[in-house]
Amino acid sequence: MSLSVSLFLALLVAVAAMRIFELRISKKHQREITSRGGAKAKDPVFPCMAMFHTVVLIGAAAEVVFLHRPFIPALAIPMIALFIFSNIVRWWVIRTLGEHWNVQVMDSTKLGVIITGPFRYVRHPNYAAVFVEMIALPLIHTAWITALAGAVAHAIVLTLRLSAEERVLFADSQYAAAMRSKPRFLPGLF
Repeated sequence: MSLSVSLFLALLVAVAAMRIFELRISKKHQREITSRGGAKAKDPVFPCMAMFHTVVLIGAAAEVVFLHRPFIPALAIPMIALFIFSNIVRWWVIRTLGEHWNVQVMDSTKLGVIITGPFRYVRHPNYAAVFVEMIALPLIHTAWITALAGAVAHAIVLTLRLSAEERVLFADSQYAAAMRSKPRFLPGLF
């Protein structure tokens, strides 16, 4: 196994470990939100989202190992930059949201509405960052099938998830007033 493949597989394992760590943070936040009057909303899409992340990681590994995808520095370098940038945005979101941050749909609006950090510009910066991350990560080692199929699957799952999440969030008048005029993902878009 080449060094680039070994390093790529190590990166995928590190991302998986980070997701497990994030799930632990999320569980802690769920307990805090619930204890302060918030509630877990119906979230039928969460299992699909969790499965999607797992499939992208496994798919990228399998594609690189079994289809012998090459490491192309001209592609890898910008994808690594996008991967790092998307993770900086994701952790900015997690830090900004504090106890509001969660991987499941929670109605935490009773605890206040966050309009600082990246939420000054968009309603869902985390989803935009994860979307970029899930495309860039496989492309670091030219796993283009995983990146393409993952982008399509993620768009479908994300559409369903946003419908459920925004139904909960926009039910709160303060959230609606603060966020209605902001774009979902990218500042200045639409």
